[in-house]
Amino acid sequence: MTAFAVAASENDRFALRTMVVRQVRWEAEGVISMQLASPDGSPVPVWSPGAHIDVVLPSGLVRQYSLCGDPADRTSLTVAVLHERNGRGGSREIHETQLVGRTVGVRGPRNHFKLRAADEYLLIAGGIGVTPLLAMARHLDAQGEAWRLVYGGRSRASMAFLGELAAFGGAVRVVPQDEAGLPDLDAVLDSASPGTEVYCCGPEGLLRAVEAAGAARAIPVHVERFGTAGPAAVVAEPAAAVAERGDASGESTGSVAARAGAFEVELRRTGITVDVDPDRTILEAVREHLPEVISSCEEGFCGACETRVIEGIPEHRDQVLDPVERESNETMMICVGRSCTPRLVLDL
Repeated sequence: MTAFAVAASENDRFALRTMVVRQVRWEAEGVISMQLASPDGSPVPVWSPGAHIDVVLPSGLVRQYSLCGDPADRTSLTVAVLHERNGRGGSREIHETQLVGRTVGVRGPRNHFKLRAADEYLLIAGGIGVTPLLAMARHLDAQGEAWRLVYGGRSRASMAFLGELAAFGGAVRVVPQDEAGLPDLDAVLDSASPGTEVYCCGPEGLLRAVEAAGAARAIPVHVERFGTAGPAAVVAEPAAAVAERGDASGESTGSVAARAGAFEVELRRTGITVDVDPDRTILEAVREHLPEVISSCEEGFCGACETRVIEGIPEHRDQVLDPVERESNETMMICVGRSCTPRLVLDL
C-alpha cells in the first residue's frame, strides 16, 4: 500500500498517516481488536478518552472506530471491530483479511465525545459501544473520579472486554440480555447522584431511551452514534444575524438564497474555487478536483469528512459537532453542511 502523507505536526488531527497493523486479537464472539503502530516505532498521536480514528483499509474503504486502549500508551492505538455481516463491508474486510503486518491509512485521533468536568460519571454501554467507554473508565479510575458503568449485551460470550472490566469490581454492572433482560434505564438514572453526567454509546434504540430518560430528569446526557438518528437538524444562524455581522471579509452575507441555494467554495491549499449548486453537496463539488478526499457515511454522522473552515460561516447539518463546536465554526462536515454565506474557504 502506498504511504500516506503526514502533516507537519504529529498530532494534527486532520493528518493522514501510515500505520502498521501490529496485532489482531479475538475479544468476544464477532469482535476483534486491532492494534496499530507507527512503522518506524515513533510515538503515536496523543489522544483522550472518547476519541476515534478514521481507518483507510487496503480496499480504500474508510471506517471510523473508537479508541479503546490506554491513552497513556504512546506505542500503539487500539480499536475493536464488530463483524457486521450485513454491513457495508469494512468490518468484513478487517475480520476476513490477513492484516497483521500490513499498512493502513489513519487520520486522527479526533474527539467529539469528550469527558467534561462533573461530580460523578455514569457510563452506559450497549454491545460494541463499550469501546470508548472502556477508555473513559480507565481514565476516570486512574484519576480517582466517581464513576460507574452499566454494560448491556446479548450474552456474556458476545460482550467484549469483560475480563478487563472485572478488574474495576463493583463500579461495573454487566447486564447480559439472555440472563437479566434489558437494563432498567429508569432505575439506573433514578439512582444518579446530583451533579452526574451520562455518557452513552451503543445502538440507536439505547441512545434514544437514555436521552429521553435523561431529559425527563434534567440529567446531562452525551452520546456517540454509530449511525444517523434520522433527518439531520439544520442548525444555523438566522439570516438576519449573519447579515448584520457580515463574514470575515466584512461583506454583507444575510441572503436567504446564500443559505438555501448556490454558493462558492474556495479550496485554499489547492487554489481552486468550486460552485456548489442547490442540488449537490460540497463533498460532491470538491471530489471533482480532489477525488481522494476522505468520506464514509455521507449522511453527517461519522465525521470522516470533517474539514477546517478558514473563512465564511458554515450551515451545520451534521450530527457530530456539539453546540459549542457548531458555534465556533472552526470545522464542518462537507457531506451534508452548506453555507450561510455566499462564499466559504476550506482548508483543502
